[in-house]
Amino acid sequence: MIKEIQLRVNLIEERKENILSYKAAKQLSIDKSEITAIKVLRKSIDARKKDIIFNYKIAVYINEQIPEKSDYVFEYKDVSKAKEIHIIGFGPAGMYAALRCIELGYKPIVLERGKKVKERRRDLRAINQEHFVNEDSNYCFGEGGAGTYSDGKLYTRSLKRGDVRRIFENLVFHGATDQILVDAHPHIGTNKLPKIIENIRETILKFGGEIHFESRVTNFIIKKNKIQAIEINDQQEMTANSVILATGHSARDIYELLDKKEIALKAKSFAMGVRVEHPQEIIDQIQYSCTGARDELLPAAAYSLVQQVNNRGVYSFCMCPGGFIVPAATANGEIVVNGMSPSRRNNKFANSGIVVELDIDKDFKKYEHLGALKGLQFQKDLEKIAFYAGGRSQTAPAQRLVDFVDGKLSTDLNDCSYQPGLKSAPLHSLLPKIIGSRLRKGFTVFGQKMHGYYTNEANIVGVESRTSSPVNIPRKENLEHTEIIGLYPCGEGGGYAGGIVSAAMDGERCAEAAIANL
Repeated sequence: MIKEIQLRVNLIEERKENILSYKAAKQLSIDKSEITAIKVLRKSIDARKKDIIFNYKIAVYINEQIPEKSDYVFEYKDVSKAKEIHIIGFGPAGMYAALRCIELGYKPIVLERGKKVKERRRDLRAINQEHFVNEDSNYCFGEGGAGTYSDGKLYTRSLKRGDVRRIFENLVFHGATDQILVDAHPHIGTNKLPKIIENIRETILKFGGEIHFESRVTNFIIKKNKIQAIEINDQQEMTANSVILATGHSARDIYELLDKKEIALKAKSFAMGVRVEHPQEIIDQIQYSCTGARDELLPAAAYSLVQQVNNRGVYSFCMCPGGFIVPAATANGEIVVNGMSPSRRNNKFANSGIVVELDIDKDFKKYEHLGALKGLQFQKDLEKIAFYAGGRSQTAPAQRLVDFVDGKLSTDLNDCSYQPGLKSAPLHSLLPKIIGSRLRKGFTVFGQKMHGYYTNEANIVGVESRTSSPVNIPRKENLEHTEIIGLYPCGEGGGYAGGIVSAAMDGERCAEAAIANL
């Protein structure tokens, strides 16, 4: 017999051995000896009150053993001589599209503009130390996509888009810890994700798929509104009938190429702002109502904040407890910041994007002549302003938090995790009013919600501009582009996902759609 139950465990109880078996036996009114196994299905922390509680959802096996195998089986088959599906981009959407193709008996041919995951590290080092951005290999481009070296968060609200559990189980199949199946806010960590991505690559190659690195798509050959071929690196042509376009939200050249070819695009609302960084100890003390260091059983505390300011949402985005701020530019001459955390989340800082919703119909009148690319140009201009304010390198403009709200240039800055370094700059006047004024009011309210959050011990760093794509590539109900036969816009780059899990699910769906339409 198997019983699923909920248990609440306090900090003192959490230290005790076999506490779950003891509490489960008591709740079920059975003898502890009857419990042969316990499987944790879900674990979360409730820190809303001073007495912190661990919430468990568990399966109690009564005189029965836990099955050794998962309910999810991934059966890959040799597709080396099968029909081909071309996939542009090898981030989460592209990887999962390729894996799904193999499961369904089709050969994926993946084209990735960047390098293999380990080779990317040299280019990341060049950004951090030499302030040079390789436009095809950086924190956004390369094997595994933007998530590889910017955290690996797996939390998603996209529960209706596909089988979230299947995505997680496939990550476990490829080497992730099964803890991601349990945690309420699962996270792999920047230090562990590269190996999992290498394992996914090996699966694709082992079963007959192809992956071509340093292969940037520079043109689509289209006849009678049907895709015929792909041009690579301005020279090589590859015949293609079905193309899954999974290039991510920062492949601006793809948007510009489609626009130049007069292929339908739409401007899309998105959000922009800054990244704020506090000492992790401050966030721990606020969230866990403690003084000094947090209890060793508790993870680095996170937070989630949202506030309506002048009819727009101001909210936290991609919060990284125990993490780092990283330079996420995809070209020289721009500053973009993002956040990441190692698996242990043991850095001394906590950072989060704090961004403002932008309205594509109201906020970009100056750029109206650019049509679908108006938001993209606004994004570019703000990143260029940040570049000049930081001193024309990857040094980022920054300000102490209270100074920003007070409209005061900071005479000095706090220590920061951002490796290229910071330069004091008046972000309060550099940011457009539609963003800056709302951020200043938002931070004040956040300080009222989290006492201690509003402090000059925190830096704000600009700019957080790549929260999502400013462009949507429209598609029909069968997931094919509204005009081009054989083209399947996918994932974050198409405007259909907002993170690793939702992108992976969309990749699977696009693979299924491309195969169904062949």
